[in-house]
Amino acid sequence: MWLAAAVPSLARRLLLLGPPPPPLLLLLSRSSRRRRRLHSLGLAAMPEKRPFERLPAEVSPINYSLCLKPDLLDFTFEGKLEAAAQVRQATNQIVMNCADIDIITASYAPEGDEEIHATGFNYQNEDEKVTLSFPSTLQTGTGTLKIDFVGELNDKMKGFYRSRYTTPAGEVRYAAVTQFEATDARRAFPCWDEPAIKATFDISLVVPKDRVALSNMNVIDRKPYPDDENLVEVKFARTPVMSTYLVAFVVGEYDFVETRSKDGVCVRVYTPVGKAEQGKFALEVAAKTLPFYKDYFNVPYPLPKIDLIAIADFAAGAMENWGLVTYRETALLIDPKNSCSSSRQWVALVVGHELAHQWFGNLVTMEWWTHLWLNEGFASWIEYLCVDHCFPEYDIWTQFVSADYTRAQELDALDNSHPIEVSVGHPSEVDEIFDAISYSKGASVIRMLHDYIGDKDFKKGMNMYLTKFQQKNAATEDLWESLESASGKPIAAVMNTWTKQMGFPLIYVEAEQVEDDRVLKLSQKKFCASGPYGGEDCPQWMVPITISTSEDPNQAKLKILMDKPEMSVVLKNVKPDQWVKLNLGTVGFYRTQYSSAMLESLLPGIRDLSLPPVDRLGLQNDLFSLARAGIISTVEVLKVMEAFVNEPNYTVWSDLSCNLGILSTLLSHTDFYEEIQEFVKDVFSPIGERLGWDPKPGEGHLDALLRGLVLGKLGKAGHKATLEEARRRFKEHVEGKQILSADLRSPVYLTVLKHGDGATLDIMLKLHKQADMQEEKNRIERVLGATLSPELIQKVLTFALSEEVRPQDTVSVIGGVAGGSKHGRKAAWKFIKDNWEELHNRYQGGFLISRLIKPRHLTQCVFTKSQPFPPPLFLLSSFYFFLNPFILC
Repeated sequence: MWLAAAVPSLARRLLLLGPPPPPLLLLLSRSSRRRRRLHSLGLAAMPEKRPFERLPAEVSPINYSLCLKPDLLDFTFEGKLEAAAQVRQATNQIVMNCADIDIITASYAPEGDEEIHATGFNYQNEDEKVTLSFPSTLQTGTGTLKIDFVGELNDKMKGFYRSRYTTPAGEVRYAAVTQFEATDARRAFPCWDEPAIKATFDISLVVPKDRVALSNMNVIDRKPYPDDENLVEVKFARTPVMSTYLVAFVVGEYDFVETRSKDGVCVRVYTPVGKAEQGKFALEVAAKTLPFYKDYFNVPYPLPKIDLIAIADFAAGAMENWGLVTYRETALLIDPKNSCSSSRQWVALVVGHELAHQWFGNLVTMEWWTHLWLNEGFASWIEYLCVDHCFPEYDIWTQFVSADYTRAQELDALDNSHPIEVSVGHPSEVDEIFDAISYSKGASVIRMLHDYIGDKDFKKGMNMYLTKFQQKNAATEDLWESLESASGKPIAAVMNTWTKQMGFPLIYVEAEQVEDDRVLKLSQKKFCASGPYGGEDCPQWMVPITISTSEDPNQAKLKILMDKPEMSVVLKNVKPDQWVKLNLGTVGFYRTQYSSAMLESLLPGIRDLSLPPVDRLGLQNDLFSLARAGIISTVEVLKVMEAFVNEPNYTVWSDLSCNLGILSTLLSHTDFYEEIQEFVKDVFSPIGERLGWDPKPGEGHLDALLRGLVLGKLGKAGHKATLEEARRRFKEHVEGKQILSADLRSPVYLTVLKHGDGATLDIMLKLHKQADMQEEKNRIERVLGATLSPELIQKVLTFALSEEVRPQDTVSVIGGVAGGSKHGRKAAWKFIKDNWEELHNRYQGGFLISRLIKPRHLTQCVFTKSQPFPPPLFLLSSFYFFLNPFILC
């Protein structure tokens, strides 16, 4: 067998290794040494939450009439706001949100009465508020608030900011774009910048006549600007009632492609000039997605148009502004000849995610940021449902388990994770919860809930929720109430155990054959990455559990709700030679530990592939995680891997690859690093030989993904034949004799860099400079850290902060270095310390800083200018994170 020789060899040596050194202790076993080490690093404790008060309710907006005039040369803008407002309680002041804006004049005119000019503007910069004081009391009733103001088109990728791009002629120019979520509309205009304070918007933009101007709604008027013949004033239709964070406007140079959905909605994809062709794939996805959601929710899309636009400088992956969705170029543009299969899949998922928000988030909006997880978790789940509808060949639900489910479990098993639902006060706290718990765990528990309720009742409950709260705000409990009403099941009671406490359970199961029946004994305890839970009061979950057998591996033989620490269940008519598996489809958000006999009985189902791919994936992922926590032996896990001898599934291989990568990283601190590389070569060689380098007739999307994964793994491990072929193909690619297919570029680039020299790096940097497509630039940026020479690693890190790399992509380069090698991690850590001030200034107040520094074992660390340096243990070294899962808003 292809693993039979490799597994015992490495296993014996691991057994002879004796007590693991500290790096292994951190992940492979529970140890008081680990806790002492963390304590000795001198982490700053999370300070008490800053005092915060939401805006007073005395005055609220009904409609904003807003006109903005951006200057694309001086990077400033002028603004005029006329807000129809309701004074609910007599007052002599109006408190609004305002940040980085200078108010010139302000006045309030009660309906049918004289204008009252404000006599003072008191800025509370720390709270991002301004108090407008008036010389007389504003009486209850409606009126008009007028404010003239100026601001800066900043370079921080938040608020109303400038985005740098290069024209086809090579000239550097700037667009004016927006990113308001969570709390940055206040940087574009004074407003009541809270999600529950909704209003309508009438937006006008004064822009150069040769520029495209876009906003949430369709254009209703475009006319010359009287004060300057080079400018035009563009007016947009009134929006529905909406939150400020969903407002958007863009001014720049763009081409577009368009179509209409089958429901008659105008769909456009805006691209950089000359790249309209690259918008066609996203256009196709969007045109299919809108009708899918309309049918699923049984609620029509409420706007006349939807625009999707690629922004050059963009911190998030995408943003769901109502009617004008903004994206990174790599999350929207697909070159038919030069985009790889994973990029197509990524674009489909991101488009699906953002368009889901048009209903779930925009039509019905969270009452406060505490409920952000519901917005993002739901969209992160239903994007897969949508892509599965549009592209069933992607086998996307199996990929969900690897990309979201297991990623969430990895973080949520840490001692200092946090509940899905986090109480948020001060705006500075909001960005802290844009993380994998909100997105990926949120999506995973929604998936579990959908399975528990059933699709029919879930859709019924969703329609009730959206209909009841449309154009309003809602809390998590409101959704539970609708789903409970539709299904008749105790939704709130079940889900509160998953959203209001951190972590998830480990279900231990053992079986006994009693005549023709199988009796299962189940027990639950909190799963901890640091080892078996030892606390006195163990949290409990209400766990929907499905049980399948080899009689029909794709159907649940029994479904139960485990609502106690221990229970027994009887499976009728299960023969002694049949296997039994918990968690059909790896849907329940828990890990399973089987008795030795039950685990042994599952191995034939892995070998003969009768166990479905998603269940094979879940089984091995549980085993690796139990081993890293020191609950079972790592040696036993490696032995189980022998059963994967016939594995054909891309996603199963992808997860195996990630788990072996973690083990490889741990062993890089020992004398056994070369041996684990030989083990990797033994594991991946047979599948590599079967796939070869070139696509075969009849192959599809998943075959392309698998080939890239396997060749990259073999090349990185130094597999001789793979390395030689990669060098040959790279040479022909550089010389222009035979251009590499997009799916082979990442593995080839990675291989030649890992085993190359300074000349190889120089060639890669030249390819980066010549690349016209951002996807290709990012592809190169993410593999540069594979180089091993200390001198070349430093060159890559310096490159990360150069103008050649877009600000949002710097973190990918540094992360690639940190994940590339043991020396790379140390060098990246030193580089961050040496350049902390520049990095802090570049990313402060945004979530990109958390992509650069990520607590791996404690989440409550504080990084400020006065306490800038977390310990090196917390440097983000997960190279996988940068391969696609950028945070989506």
